[in-house]
Amino acid sequence: MDLIDLIPFQNEFNKTYHGLTSNATHTSEKPVFHELKVRRYDKPVDEIRDFISGKIDHWVGWELKSEKTAVGGTTTIRGEVTSVLLFGMKIDVTFGLFEETDINGRPITTINAKAETRIESRGDLGESRRIIRMMLGALDFEFRHQQIKDEDYHYRSVDVNGPSASFQQIFDNARLQHQKKPEGSPKATAIEFKKRAPVQTIQLNKPAEKNGDTSHSAGSAAENGSSSAQSETPASAGKAVASRPKVTIITTKKNI
Repeated sequence: MDLIDLIPFQNEFNKTYHGLTSNATHTSEKPVFHELKVRRYDKPVDEIRDFISGKIDHWVGWELKSEKTAVGGTTTIRGEVTSVLLFGMKIDVTFGLFEETDINGRPITTINAKAETRIESRGDLGESRRIIRMMLGALDFEFRHQQIKDEDYHYRSVDVNGPSASFQQIFDNARLQHQKKPEGSPKATAIEFKKRAPVQTIQLNKPAEKNGDTSHSAGSAAENGSSSAQSETPASAGKAVASRPKVTIITTKKNI
């Protein structure tokens, strides 16, 4: 017994630390928390698979993505969970089922799980751990009389370090989403935006003033004695005359 075990609320401190520094959780043989222990049941893999798929279909916020069975008998169930605590953030959860036969010819199903939160920050407030605990807790309650302990498994298993141990390594690779890129990876290229060509403005001449306004401005300019007004007055007068329509009257020269 270590002196660290005497610290009060040690388990709560560990959960707070991992909740603030990790956004991925997986089960293992020697986990930090007991609730993340690998589960084994004295049941065939089909019953465990149907139970997990049924829970994902009925639980609110859970959605079944895929369900595949490999050649070696490994079954993988993938789902997506919407977290209320993280304001609708998505959590990818995967359950792996592996069936083996013990020395007596009875089936043993091993269950692994991992969850990864789609978040760029360091921690997910323990949501990935709670997602796994929710499903494993339901399995423990449903198959509470068929759960196999570690000492019983080592006694009944034909090869403890065989396929089951290799299958465990797949779930040990759950990594954080915010990990830095390895050295030597290509850097992102900056996007350059081209500047638009300057728009050339064309000044349009003002329309000619009306006859009344032209005569008024011409008269006022003449009164002031400005030379510019005198030079513009004949031109404006000529334009006014030219703008008048011409009327031609045709008469007959017959005497009545």
